[in-house]
Amino acid sequence: MGSAFAIALVFIGCCSNVVSLELLVRDFPGCGNIVTFAQFLFIALEGFISEAKFGRKKPVIPVRNYIIMVTMFFTVSVINNYALNFNIAMPLHMIFRSGSLIANMILGIIILRKKYSPSKYLSIALISFGIFVCTVMSAKQVDVVSEITEKQGFSALMRWLIGIAMLTFALLMSARMGIFQETLYKEFGKHPKEALFYNHCLPLPGFMLLYTDIYNHCIYFSQSSPVVIPVTGMTVPIMWIYLLVNVLTQYVCIRGVFILTTECTSLTVTLVVTLRKFLSLIFSILYFQNPFTIWHWMGTAVVFVGTLLYTEVWSSVQAALRGPHIKEKKAD
Repeated sequence: MGSAFAIALVFIGCCSNVVSLELLVRDFPGCGNIVTFAQFLFIALEGFISEAKFGRKKPVIPVRNYIIMVTMFFTVSVINNYALNFNIAMPLHMIFRSGSLIANMILGIIILRKKYSPSKYLSIALISFGIFVCTVMSAKQVDVVSEITEKQGFSALMRWLIGIAMLTFALLMSARMGIFQETLYKEFGKHPKEALFYNHCLPLPGFMLLYTDIYNHCIYFSQSSPVVIPVTGMTVPIMWIYLLVNVLTQYVCIRGVFILTTECTSLTVTLVVTLRKFLSLIFSILYFQNPFTIWHWMGTAVVFVGTLLYTEVWSSVQAALRGPHIKEKKAD
């Protein structure tokens, strides 16, 4: 019951979150900072009540360690959302972030001196190739869209390249944060709810640096088309509705993943998250009619095949299918 409920939360929460984010970004591509701030504020308030017990509960992991992790987490979250302001389409954004396995493996080899099997290297090669194909085809689309003048086309391409550089940096920083988190959990034990609270609470003062941008988007959101709330008859600007839905679905998504990690194996978690990303991608392409060529489909397929190969889903399925036959032979 617990695992089925968690999977439902992940699919409903995370997929809805992607939809609400795209609704926000289509009208205001630079709204990443206000979205990130709203998500952090809501999760921090919820954690302050349920986890920190209004500040009465002391953290198991020292705060100084959280400050290091929070710096990386804040940077990754802000850059990932702000990259959407640099001509990065949502499908490419989702595909590019699927490359986290590449960053994890590279930093795992460099920092932790890990060694991997040949199948792992093959899967990473497939993921890298798939992302490369999608990125190159997206670059060509930027050129086509921006063919008004040569100068404008070059400017749009350079802006897109900055967005790709931001996503790459965020990918590596996220992997480094994962390694740091892994070492902390080995030393102090796993405390995911505590980490979730401090990762969202401690960065809040950092948003003061983004005050002007957040304030400007508050004004933009307030000037958006009003919609009537059923029953109450109140009118609220539509962008604030989208933002509220985004914040709530982000919380549902995170809670779903948290419950899933406690109920299922890491293989199951990775498989569920991968399938969720694929469904979000399909919905984004079909519903929002984002440009997606046959090359994008090929690149996407290669990325997901590589991801499934990395998680050894194929061998697990084969073992499950062979299981009954093995039991029958033993019985004979």
